[in-house]
Amino acid sequence: QVQLVESGGGLVQTGGSLRLSCAASGPYHSSKMAWFRQAPGKEREFVAGIIWTSRTNYADSVDGRFTISRDLAKKAVYLQMNDLKSEDTARYYCAADPTSLEFDEAYLYWGQGTQVTVSS
Repeated sequence: QVQLVESGGGLVQTGGSLRLSCAASGPYHSSKMAWFRQAPGKEREFVAGIIWTSRTNYADSVDGRFTISRDLAKKAVYLQMNDLKSEDTARYYCAADPTSLEFDEAYLYWGQGTQVTVSS
């Protein structure tokens, strides 16, 4: 059974940085991986995605501040978050799909999430 486990969340001040990690286990391969987030009272939203190792896509709200990367050998994806703002506070989820090559298509696997809180 495939599992995605996120780590790296925490409490950080405005302007600070965090690096989220997501590691996959089980009989797993994926064409794309992504990070989503959900703030209290809001819908889950796409943050950043990566197809294989080079094709990336970012939400406008994080473009230029966040960087997604992945390590195929480690079955991991990372999200480097810089210049964090209070509006980045949310639970961040890792997602992956074995076959899709489009960012806006469904993701088969999801993690449990890691909380990021940005204080002013």
